Amino acid sequence: MTTPSAKPDLKTAATSTRRMPWVAIGVITSIVIVVAMLLTVMPKGFKSTHEQIGTGKPALVFVYDPNLAVSGSQTEQMNEVRASMNSGGEEQMFFLIAQIGTPDGDKLIAKHRARQAELLLFDSAGSLIKRDFAFKSARDIAKWVR
Repeated sequence: MTTPSAKPDLKTAATSTRRMPWVAIGVITSIVIVVAMLLTVMPKGFKSTHEQIGTGKPALVFVYDPNLAVSGSQTEQMNEVRASMNSGGEEQMFFLIAQIGTPDGDKLIAKHRARQAELLLFDSAGSLIKRDFAFKSARDIAKWVR
């Protein structure tokens, strides 16, 4: 009794070979989309180092916690205020973040006993003069910092 020889099915092998690049392209595209989504959630244009505090201009620091939805909304409001205040090209004040879980952020948070989603206002000499919890609208922030 002879057993049929195991011949590879050429049609199936060719089809699976043609699918391989499409699978790879799909995976790469998915990764790019996820990275792009993560980048859009991050605050834009805020320095997370705090050496500018006390350098002659007031500074508004937001304690940013990426796990809180209010953090993204609050940074959008800060962007609006920054755009309106610094429209002449010259920065009138610094807008910074202290991100929880980073060395610089944790140091500033500990030094001033700040809590997550808190706004800290420093005068031009670097003294903490006001603090309040988020959420503040752009109009409220503008009033608060003047």
